[in-house]
Amino acid sequence: MQVLEPVERYFDAWNSHDSGAIAACFDSGGGYTDPVSGQLPPPSISAYASGLFSAFPDLRFELHVTAVDEPYVVAQWTMTGTQSGPFNGLPPTEARIKLPGIDVITLGEAGLRLVEGYFDQRTLLEQLGVQVAVQPSNVGPLAFGTSVRFRSSNTSVPGALSMTWIDVRSEAEGEDVKQRSRAIVAEIARVPGFIGWVGIIIAERLYTLTLWDDPETIRQLRASPQHKAAARQVFETDFGAAMHTGVWVPDHLNPQWQRCPKCRTMIDQDRPDQFCPCGEPSPARRTYV
Repeated sequence: MQVLEPVERYFDAWNSHDSGAIAACFDSGGGYTDPVSGQLPPPSISAYASGLFSAFPDLRFELHVTAVDEPYVVAQWTMTGTQSGPFNGLPPTEARIKLPGIDVITLGEAGLRLVEGYFDQRTLLEQLGVQVAVQPSNVGPLAFGTSVRFRSSNTSVPGALSMTWIDVRSEAEGEDVKQRSRAIVAEIARVPGFIGWVGIIIAERLYTLTLWDDPETIRQLRASPQHKAAARQVFETDFGAAMHTGVWVPDHLNPQWQRCPKCRTMIDQDRPDQFCPCGEPSPARRTYV
C-alpha cells in the first residue's frame, strides 16, 4: 500500500541508525513524542535518535502495522537492543531489552506529521535492571527520595563521618552532581582508611555520607582530582543554590549484633572470644554501610 511507504521508510531509517534520515521523514511542522522523550520537533528528533543509538548500538525495531485509517497508521513494534552506553542518567548496564510498543502515526502531505509512541516505561526500566519504587514526594513533614551505597571490604569500626549536601536548581544540575559523585567515590574507594559511602537524593537536595577509619584519613581527599574539580565548580562557577560540608566523630558506638546461625540468638561481634555462648563461631563482621 502506497500509504505505508513513509511509515516503512521511517522504520528503515531507525534500523539503519540514520538519525538525519529519521528527522527527514517528518513534515517541517511535524513532531514526535514518547514517555521518555517528551514532545520533540524534527531537529530535536535527530539528536534524540542519536542518543538512543549511542546507548543501544544494536538497537532494532521489528514492525507490524495493525491498522490503517488515513491519515492515521497504527504500528505495533518490538524494540530490541543492549544498553552499552549511558541512557537517561543510567550508566551502561549491558542489559538486553525486548520492549513492545505502538506508534500512532499521523500522515502529512510531505511526510509524517506526528508520531506518538506508547510503551510501558516501567517495563523498560525493569529490563535495564533499574529498581522501580512508587512512593509519594511528601507526606506531612516527611520527604521521600532515593539512595545508593558503596561497600568496601573494610569492616573497621568507623572513627569519622564526613557529610556533604548541595541544593540544586535544575534536573541538569542534579544529574551533574550524581555523575561527579560516582567519579569521586570511585577515586576515594582506593584511599586507605575508606570504609563506605552512601548517596541520598531528596527533592532538590543531594547528600553524600562517607565513613572513615579516623578524621585524619579524610584529608586525603585533597589529593582527589575529581573532588577538587567538584569544589571548583561550586565556588568558581554559577552552580547550585547552597551547600554544606562537615566531619563528625563518634560520641559512642554500640556493638554490631548478628544472629547466630545455630541457636538464632543475637551475638555481640565485639566479644573477645569470637564465639556464641552456644559454642558456634561468630559470623564474619559485616561492613557498616
